[in-house]
Amino acid sequence: MWELELGKRCFFVLMLFSSLSLTPRCTAKFPWLEQISRQEELTLGCDNLGLSGRRILDVSQLNHILVDHRHKLLYCYVPKVACTNWKRVMMVLTGESNATNLVNIPATIAHSNSSTIRLSDLPLADIKWILNNYTLFLIARHPFERLLSAYRNKFTENITSSKYFQTRYGKHIIKKYRPTATVDELDSGANVSFPEFVKFLLNEGVNTNEHWAPIYDLCLPCTLNYSFIGHYETLSQDAKTILDMVEAPHLIFPVTRAGHTRDRLREYFQQLSIFNIEHLYKKYLPDFKLFGYGLEDLLGYDLA
Repeated sequence: MWELELGKRCFFVLMLFSSLSLTPRCTAKFPWLEQISRQEELTLGCDNLGLSGRRILDVSQLNHILVDHRHKLLYCYVPKVACTNWKRVMMVLTGESNATNLVNIPATIAHSNSSTIRLSDLPLADIKWILNNYTLFLIARHPFERLLSAYRNKFTENITSSKYFQTRYGKHIIKKYRPTATVDELDSGANVSFPEFVKFLLNEGVNTNEHWAPIYDLCLPCTLNYSFIGHYETLSQDAKTILDMVEAPHLIFPVTRAGHTRDRLREYFQQLSIFNIEHLYKKYLPDFKLFGYGLEDLLGYDLA
C-alpha cells in the first residue's frame, strides 16, 4: 500500500527515548529527538487539515522522488531548498559521479533528467516495494523564505535560467499586472516586481511552476511515509544524520547560502498589503502547518 500510516517508524523511536532520562546535554547528541517533534507535527497537521489519505497516487506524482538503490535511499527534491547540492550528493551515492568536491559537479548536470533515477520511471511493482523498504526524506523550508528565494533567483538575477523565467513568466506578469508597462518592459519580461509576482500567484495559482509550488504538492507528505523530515535551518546536521542512516560514504555536504534571503524577508513583504499576505499564507497553509513554520518573525504575530 502506498498510503502508509504516518509516524509508525517514529513511534518506536519515541517509545525508546521516552524510557530514558536524557539531560539537555545528552539530548543534543540525538538528532532523532528533534525528528520525533517534526514527525508528530507533520502527522497532527495532516489530521487537523483533513489531508491524511486524501490522495490516490498515480505514478506521475512521484517524479520528484530520486532513487539511490545502492543505499536504499529516496529523496524528494524541493526547488530552492538546497536541492542542487542534494542532487549532487545523489549522483555520488549512485555512482553517476566520482567527484570528491561536490560543488565541482555543474548545476546543469545535477539538474538534468538523466542524473538520477526518478521513482516515477520504475515499474509499478518496484515502486510499491521501494516505498515500503527504502529510507525516504525531504528537506523543508519556511514557505515565504523559499518563495522569496525563487523570486529573487528567477526574476532579478542575470543568469541563463532567469532569462527563461523572464521570457516564460515575466512577460505575461508585466502585461497583466503592470498597466503602465512600456513596450520595452513588455518585450523583455525583466524586472518583475515582488508585488506583481505575488498577484500572479494569487490569481493564477501557486502550482504554475515547481520552484514555487508547495512542498505538500511536490512531495505528498500526508500520503507517503517519510523516514526523515529535514529543515533548511538545520541543513548541515540533518544532512549528516540522513547520510549516516544509510551508511553512506563520507561526504562533505556543501552548504551555500549566498543570497541571505531570510535577512530580507521583511524588506520584500513590507511591499505587500496585509490582505495579500493573508491570502498568500492560505495558499501555503499546509506547508506552514505540516513543517512547523509561522509568521511571527515577519509580522510580529501569527495568523490563525
